[in-house]
Amino acid sequence: MPGAGAERSAAVLGTGLIGASFGMALRKAGWTAAGWDPDGEALAVAAARGAVDRPCPTWKEAVEGVDLVVLAGPLDAALETLAVLRTAALVTDVAGVKVPVVRAARPPGLRLVAGHPMAGREHAGPSAATPALFRGAAWIVCPDGAAPEDVDILEEIVRSVGAVPHRMPAVEHDRVAALISHLPQVIAVSLVNLASEDPEALRLVAGSFRDLTRVAASEPRWWPGLLAANRRNVSGVIDRMIDYLEAVRADMQADPDSLAARIESARSRRREMAPPVVRVGVVLQDRPGEIAAVGRALEQSAVDVRDLQLRHALHGGGGVLTLSVRPGEDEALREALGAEGFTLE
Repeated sequence: MPGAGAERSAAVLGTGLIGASFGMALRKAGWTAAGWDPDGEALAVAAARGAVDRPCPTWKEAVEGVDLVVLAGPLDAALETLAVLRTAALVTDVAGVKVPVVRAARPPGLRLVAGHPMAGREHAGPSAATPALFRGAAWIVCPDGAAPEDVDILEEIVRSVGAVPHRMPAVEHDRVAALISHLPQVIAVSLVNLASEDPEALRLVAGSFRDLTRVAASEPRWWPGLLAANRRNVSGVIDRMIDYLEAVRADMQADPDSLAARIESARSRRREMAPPVVRVGVVLQDRPGEIAAVGRALEQSAVDVRDLQLRHALHGGGGVLTLSVRPGEDEALREALGAEGFTLE
């Protein structure tokens, strides 16, 4: 890798949401980025949005002379490329399963450090990309078989795009990912499909259902391969989830105190997962300028917004915008919103 202050170059192979966002973040950190994608339209959008400054007709052209190669396509595409990739550059990937990557056949001497950014959106493609996607997100770095100095380099790159590197063996990553990433996807897909059998239920879905099933709207092409590649771990956590559901069913029938304890335990642990916040609900009318007025209130109050959620009215038009801010900042926000004429929930 070039020394400090020298221009660094990357090749991003796959310019979907993650690849394009990584390209944007790298360029913001001072890199140049070549790009390739089998979908020419996706590559054109990524280039137009500034994710790459050198779109290439082939991936082999993209990797020529670069310092970093990012395999940002689906798992099977990453494995196919690894098998024939010859480069002196540091190579990493973004696949959601890591054991197949670190065990993949590849040319001798390839400097591979497998990785996985724990970030994403429910929208796919380069049009949804943002350089802020990885800010504050965990980024798993797998040291399996890699040179220690290459692991250090990748961690430096991860920090430069705002993410937080976590070293973790590939086997451990796949076990944990099955629980916190793959199982939620399976549950969300199953719940949406179940609710879709009841048209009346779909007309009444509200915030909790939308929050729980958000990931069901994510890019579908990647998931079958990921779940199949990690099927042993995913099958195990599905079995454990079934056990939990069966226990809830038994408690509903015979032990309401135990059921209450389960709910309280989950409530306490969930609250520990996120920094403390105060939520302010803003009633939005169906008229132009509402969001702009919220923006003015945020600017005036100078609060730190930790999260926001929009709950639409059932039949369209307006809704409730919930803003989560640090404790102690909610009064300033309430005053600013009141000055803009908003009704607070």
